[in-house]
Amino acid sequence: MSASGITIQGLTLSFGRGDAEKKILRGIDLDVPAGQITGLAGESGSGKTMTGLAVCGLLPAGANVGGSIRFEGVELTQLKQRAMNEYRGAKIAMIFQDPTASLHPMLTIEAQLIDHYRHHTGASKKVAKQRALEMLGLVAVPSPEAALRKYPHQFSGGQLQRIAIASALMCEPSVLIADEPTTALDVTVQAGILRLLRTLCDELGIAIILVTHDLGVMSALADTIAVMRMGEIVEHGSRFQVITDPQHPYTRALIEALPDAADAPNAADAPNEAGAANARDAAPTEGGLS
Repeated sequence: MSASGITIQGLTLSFGRGDAEKKILRGIDLDVPAGQITGLAGESGSGKTMTGLAVCGLLPAGANVGGSIRFEGVELTQLKQRAMNEYRGAKIAMIFQDPTASLHPMLTIEAQLIDHYRHHTGASKKVAKQRALEMLGLVAVPSPEAALRKYPHQFSGGQLQRIAIASALMCEPSVLIADEPTTALDVTVQAGILRLLRTLCDELGIAIILVTHDLGVMSALADTIAVMRMGEIVEHGSRFQVITDPQHPYTRALIEALPDAADAPNAADAPNEAGAANARDAAPTEGGLS
């Protein structure tokens, strides 16, 4: 896969006009390189999810967007919905935090995985099914052939999230936005999903935006971290720099709120190949996933 990143410059977002205007994003600058995980951290309401939705062109009606989001030389903010549909799902995909809400309860997994793939690629049903089996195998869903015939309610939360990731990967996107992808999962399953995202980034060269309020997750996974507060990025740097030497009081407050100081990386976790390998090896094996 030849992946491309996203460049965001001066991104603003608001709703309403005049005195009733509510500002959500206040000039976001962010580079999301291919082959790296860029973390967006911050409390609820900081603008993390809205940034991801803006990249995907999934903002609610009435949104006022300014600034620039560039992908493969194209200015995404200027595209009409019909043109954006050619990118969304095909080259830019999003994993939502609740797979039970993003997967249709009345459709089989096969139908949900192959329909948009056939739409974007024009592939036959046979080719699309083979692609679906490949993706389910990639994300380690047990018995992919049987899984295709099942419905969402027949899977555990961890398996559903893996299926949602497989769906997002069907068209080989260059950019993957993961919005709180482990919020509803227990710790063991969470670790497996995070390790899966790291592996996909390393092996497929995808640019991943990881949206989470949990700096503990960021410290084990992200290559760079952007800390958001009230619609602004207040700190941005390498994982090691942000976690071990935070410059902004808000970042320090988030780190101090971690349940254990051991959640922050030490010198051995500096962002190099050995540190990344250590972080991946620390996660549980697939046998521990539900």
